[in-house]
Amino acid sequence: MIILSIETSCDDTSVSVVKITGKKTPKFHVLANEISSQIKVHSPFGGVVPNLASREHLKNLPLVFLHAIKKAKIKLKDIDYIATTQGPGLIVALLVGLNFSRALAYSLKKKIIPVHHISGHIYSNWLANKKIDFPVLNLVVSGGHTQLILMPRHGKFKLLGSTRDDAAGEAFDKVAKLLGLGYPGGPAISKLAEKGDPKKYELPRPMLNSKDFDFSFSGLKTAVFYFSKKHPEILKKGKAQKDFCASFQKAVIDVLVAKTMSCAKKHKAKFILLSGGVSANDLLRDELKKQAKKEKIKFLVPEKIYSTDNAAMIAVCAYFNRKKAQSWKNLDAKANLRLF
Repeated sequence: MIILSIETSCDDTSVSVVKITGKKTPKFHVLANEISSQIKVHSPFGGVVPNLASREHLKNLPLVFLHAIKKAKIKLKDIDYIATTQGPGLIVALLVGLNFSRALAYSLKKKIIPVHHISGHIYSNWLANKKIDFPVLNLVVSGGHTQLILMPRHGKFKLLGSTRDDAAGEAFDKVAKLLGLGYPGGPAISKLAEKGDPKKYELPRPMLNSKDFDFSFSGLKTAVFYFSKKHPEILKKGKAQKDFCASFQKAVIDVLVAKTMSCAKKHKAKFILLSGGVSANDLLRDELKKQAKKEKIKFLVPEKIYSTDNAAMIAVCAYFNRKKAQSWKNLDAKANLRLF
């Protein structure tokens, strides 16, 4: 089976071609996973501008599609299904991918499999082609989401914890903006943190000891703002800024890891999966892996190329959602598509 997938939920235009072999234990072979980034377009504004993202998708998607087909060395008639991100995301960005998918499905007389963006991130872990035993606990961390999701089986999701305000990735971006590090903030802070002392500055760990599995990063962001007023040295390039980045990063990760491990133990998870854009953070990967090993729980995280938005993860999720395949006529944009 060959699935061509399209992802345009935010600011990355991606088209992937994935071949699936095996029935009882499917193996995923990524023949192509082309991604066109818009970071240079949005960087001057300190974040994603929806109408600019939509224009870039319109310009880039046909080219990315042709590159993917060429790299995969397939013919259009070889495609069995077309998968596309239906939501959530920026509605003007989603519409570009959805309409492209509908036109392609119409011309090829193929069915479309709509995919929830967050479930796509979760299923990025299956690209490793490892045997994953249920129940599985997923920590999804991105610019818009910070969630703990339990999967008792394929296609079944139970939300156990979520952020009450800012997502972890959003906190990284806003703190980076305050420090003058530009956009995207996560990679910028992580790079400086590598050469800093995480114990130098004491920062709060919001909701670390709460009895639930929810998160909150708005207070930490506010604490950083007032801290910068008392310690202006962190706003300038140098050792102080590196130490502060390391301290901030550690504060966020301490909360993420503690909550995840507590939740995994309570629900007797056999696997802990990490996904979403912030899953590319090396310290988060290392800390979660170390704690999972300590508790004898298996841990899995996708390759970094599959951590950020990409179409390959959409294809994998689509494979497990084949029963949801529909006609090109029935596919509509649902920016608030629910997963639970």
